[in-house]
Amino acid sequence: MNRPAAVITGLGVVGPHGIGTASLEAALLAGRPLATEIDRSEGYHDHDSSRLAALVPKLDVTPWLPPAEARRLSVPSRFAVVAARMALADAGIAAVDGRRVAVVLATAFGALLFTEKLVRQILEEGPESAQPFYFSECVANAAAARVAIALGARGANVTITEREAGPLLAVARGAQEVREGRADLAIAGSAEEMTPLLHALLDRFRSTARAGSSVEAPRPFDAARNGVLAGEGASVCVIEREDEARARGARLLARVAGSGAAFDSAASVSDWGDGHALLARALRAMLARAGTDIEEIDRIVSGASGSRRGDRLESATLTAAWGGAPLPPVLTPKAVHGEFSGGMLAAAVLAAQGAPFGRPSAFTTRDPALGVAPHDGSPLAAPRRVLVTALAPGGAAAWTLLERP
Repeated sequence: MNRPAAVITGLGVVGPHGIGTASLEAALLAGRPLATEIDRSEGYHDHDSSRLAALVPKLDVTPWLPPAEARRLSVPSRFAVVAARMALADAGIAAVDGRRVAVVLATAFGALLFTEKLVRQILEEGPESAQPFYFSECVANAAAARVAIALGARGANVTITEREAGPLLAVARGAQEVREGRADLAIAGSAEEMTPLLHALLDRFRSTARAGSSVEAPRPFDAARNGVLAGEGASVCVIEREDEARARGARLLARVAGSGAAFDSAASVSDWGDGHALLARALRAMLARAGTDIEEIDRIVSGASGSRRGDRLESATLTAAWGGAPLPPVLTPKAVHGEFSGGMLAAAVLAAQGAPFGRPSAFTTRDPALGVAPHDGSPLAAPRRVLVTALAPGGAAAWTLLERP
């Protein structure tokens, strides 16, 4: 039985670029990393550690989140509620009264600042001092719960913790809830915060980019890449059935034409594996289920972020999936908004709408061992189909196929 198509009708984003898609689109066109100094005063960092992160600047979010409500929320919950309300407004939905609304959010780390405060309080003052105010926000699903409360959503409430693959898996689950008739709307996306302690831990694992002999910056697919730009933010979309969205005169941003996932068993719990052949087969199978040939892909929005092994696996998977044929233009938005910032999903929707992407300014030298390089920023024709990819350490892999409605 053919199920109705799912479409994205609203988009909300908060990130190092600011609030809204216009600021993100401008940043992607400029191509410069959105990097600022991380606070290193607590002494968590090594002396030669990474110094930059893609941090959300001070923003006036009162149109979306009044101060009295914000004070009860952790940082990622604030980001998520702001982005969700923005997405609903973008979709032209004033309230969800009477509709079945599912919420599916992804997070890699959860509410770290509140967790750190709670643990510090217990260690320094004893367990009887534990603050319930902190505890209620420490669980990974706090942001999704807060979004449901803020919107009055009473459908499925799901949190996905699959690291970099999480945002695409959230979109896939949200689209499934809508297509299978369990929800009238789905609020899907991701939210993350970047604290000094987390940044220092990522640096200890050599995950973040370091200055070395050059400027500290994320360099997807570059020969000199040496880590990611760790970031924070949220990206949330509204997903509806296409027939119902058209009936109410909604603006259709993109059609979720296909989704797929796989697991690379060669990966360790904290690193990427080398199972590119298996992942390439899974990617091609996803496209076959969507009725799309590999030659019909006009753009690839890559999850490459500047990781040595992650970018290598991404390149090997794509080249194997294409079977040696030339790849379409490959966009690397994480060269701008960083990893974990939530901008990946919003950047993918913008790409499906034909938004221009500039050349990543930190990219200098193509890695001869890879078969992929970022798009050079030259003008491109409007796409019909966009493939979005996300490979995570630990083995999770996800893909989403977006179409222009």
